[in-house]
Amino acid sequence: MKNTALLLALFLSLGFYACQDKSPEPDNSPHLIFKFKFDPNQERLNELGNPATPPAGNAGQSPTFNAIAAHYFELSPTEFTQLGQGNVLYHAPETQVGGSTAIDFDQSIVKGENEIYLSIPLKDISPKTYEYLRISLAYQNYDISFRFSGVDYQGTIASFIGYNTYIRDVQIKNSQITLNENRSQGYWAFETINGVLQGQAPGTTVPNPIAATSPIPAGSCVVTAKFDTPLIITGNETQDMIITASLSTNKSFEWKDNNGNGYFEPALDEMVVDMGIRGMKILVE
Repeated sequence: MKNTALLLALFLSLGFYACQDKSPEPDNSPHLIFKFKFDPNQERLNELGNPATPPAGNAGQSPTFNAIAAHYFELSPTEFTQLGQGNVLYHAPETQVGGSTAIDFDQSIVKGENEIYLSIPLKDISPKTYEYLRISLAYQNYDISFRFSGVDYQGTIASFIGYNTYIRDVQIKNSQITLNENRSQGYWAFETINGVLQGQAPGTTVPNPIAATSPIPAGSCVVTAKFDTPLIITGNETQDMIITASLSTNKSFEWKDNNGNGYFEPALDEMVVDMGIRGMKILVE
């Protein structure tokens, strides 16, 4: 019995160390790290990357962002590099459960400001000089002010700006709604003091300053920005590189202002017309 017990103990001990040996080694190599910043004071741009103000009859406000999700990251060498022909770093999971191909919201990465959104080993990125960054945005969660019966309130919006998204459930703030369906770009759910309103914005502004040489498909949300200094990947990096995508939220929530008072009043049939991002700047550390 003694020998059997000793053999059993030895077997368990060897098994324990064998399991330990199979654990993956941590990747301590330098990474390219992406974060987001939301700036209400950043220049407000149109789809061609030119300065823009809300048109007559519309009003806008700069939301307070809680979180964001992206669908796609790409480094592009030049203004002539077509979408998809650069270095694609990330492509979010998609599904056809809803009937057509759509972003799978359940598998999307949702993060807040200054959180690490993506971390990619620099050794896995093709050594090259890159002049542009392209990010396809998919989801926004933010707070806005609205007026009801002459009183001002705060509400939270779940804003879906990806080309098409399969949504099972979405937690807006305190309320959760279940859809189990696809929703096209511009779908929104607004948690107010009286429950949840839902709607569809007719447009989503996506600034692309190189639209003349490298256009994006209609209905996509690929925001494009140029590095102030080209990003050079040599393959011999020894420390992390951090890229912060600073997104302009300057009056990015836009509605039809029926009475011209500058307050969003959904009870007066003031319709959301745009929920796009109004530009992107790239900060590199």
